[in-house]
Amino acid sequence: MTDPAAITIDIVSEADVVTARMHGKEMARQMGFGMVDQTRIATGISELTRNILQYAGTGQLTLRPLSTLHHCGLEIVAQDQGPGIQHLGRLLSGRANSGRGLGLGIPGTRRLMDEFDIQSEVGHGTTVRCVKRLP
Repeated sequence: MTDPAAITIDIVSEADVVTARMHGKEMARQMGFGMVDQTRIATGISELTRNILQYAGTGQLTLRPLSTLHHCGLEIVAQDQGPGIQHLGRLLSGRANSGRGLGLGIPGTRRLMDEFDIQSEVGHGTTVRCVKRLP
């Protein structure tokens, strides 16, 4: 198993969504994830980066291999300085609908990952941190 270095991608256009997805899938492959988990990771990255573009306009995505005493995995951190999420509880329960999409990106990503945390402050932005652990 190769241990790739962390990478940060500025998200400013649809091309960056594709780039982030590609880097995430490749990093997952290098770390030893199977095809199903590579696809879960790529899907989560797509959802998070599209949300950055749609709601904040710009942001960053960081991919980082993790290795602790308890597990190895891939950490994904999506950050923006956008408007923040006003009704975070409703969003996480799947009851929110922005009118701009299905409202399934964040809850869907949460289901795909093994760890998930979101911090959002209205008017200041959102940070999502998730981890997919190697089986």
